[in-house]
Amino acid sequence: MARRPRRLTWAVAVTIYGVCALTFMTTMYTLESRGRRFVLGFACGCVLSSVYGFLSGAWPFGVVELVWTGVALRRYVETT
Repeated sequence: MARRPRRLTWAVAVTIYGVCALTFMTTMYTLESRGRRFVLGFACGCVLSSVYGFLSGAWPFGVVELVWTGVALRRYVETT
């Protein structure tokens, strides 16, 4: 009897997305001192992490990440 390939479940897909989003966000945060574009990258990572928070049902995390997005965008605009 042949085994059916396992399908990617919604929960696993969201978890993989979250790991990628949080890894990107923390990488951009670490590299912020290297240039303004990394501050913008951090803001994008915060948006991605916020989406992950809402998708996973952890809406307070999603809200906090949206606030961090605003903080990062303000820092991006104010840096020259």
